[in-house]
Amino acid sequence: MDNLNENKLLEECCEDLFGIRIDPPERRDKCDKCKRPVVVCWCRSLPNPPLNIKSSIVILQHPAEEKRTLRTALMLQLGLEPGKCIVYKGKRFPSSKNLAELEPVLNSPNSLLLYPSKDSVPIECVNTQSVSMGDLSFESASFTLVLIDGTWPQAKAIYASSPMLHRMRQVKLIAAGNSDYIIRTQPTEGCLSTLETAAQALSILERRTELRQLLIRPLHTLCKFQIDNGAVEHQSKEFRIKNQQYPKQIGKRLNRLLNYSTICRPEAVEDNIVNEIDAALQQQPQES
Repeated sequence: MDNLNENKLLEECCEDLFGIRIDPPERRDKCDKCKRPVVVCWCRSLPNPPLNIKSSIVILQHPAEEKRTLRTALMLQLGLEPGKCIVYKGKRFPSSKNLAELEPVLNSPNSLLLYPSKDSVPIECVNTQSVSMGDLSFESASFTLVLIDGTWPQAKAIYASSPMLHRMRQVKLIAAGNSDYIIRTQPTEGCLSTLETAAQALSILERRTELRQLLIRPLHTLCKFQIDNGAVEHQSKEFRIKNQQYPKQIGKRLNRLLNYSTICRPEAVEDNIVNEIDAALQQQPQES
């Protein structure tokens, strides 16, 4: 009798097993432009038509950024006219793959590297500095704005391994404000996403204050989608430390850097302070 019951149970299990569909599960339809699921597509918030600007953008993107689902460089590409924002991927620039295209850009006197190095100057100073543009006035000049896209450690590594970047005219944003990318943790107050950085810089170079708001609308839409579906707003690591919300102990070096950055604001977080704070955070013990 027991054997009969066991055989019957085995037959039922086999029927259940054979009844399992081998077809892969249906995937959600994705938008052809932003590659996001259609239900959370942010393309409706893009400028329409795409914005026409005098300047152009070159993004030097760390390969790891492409794997992030919540990245902002694509928003910038789609928000500007085709060809106005070009992305190159790699860990060192230029590389053998893009040398012919990138070398003239990086060597041009009208190209500006947006990076907070010791040699960088406020981007507003470009208006008054001499520019190699022949008889053209500043109003009719066009610039190529070069940005490094990645985490702060990745950006530092790209800059350190790319000597040609060191020889470029380097600029930085002053008192940029807090990021609207509220679903991602920034290392310090004042750190911006790639999209926000480019939008703010373009609004200054082009002398068009409306550019920033027009370009970051898709970011607002993305953050709203995420928060409506359970995501939470993120404060910067610096904010959490200062308000005793950071889950790790911090050492003397990090305390000193945070105090210095507080003294320097709102005028600027000078040179590599942001990078040093993030590096110090990276050295803290891992969360248990």
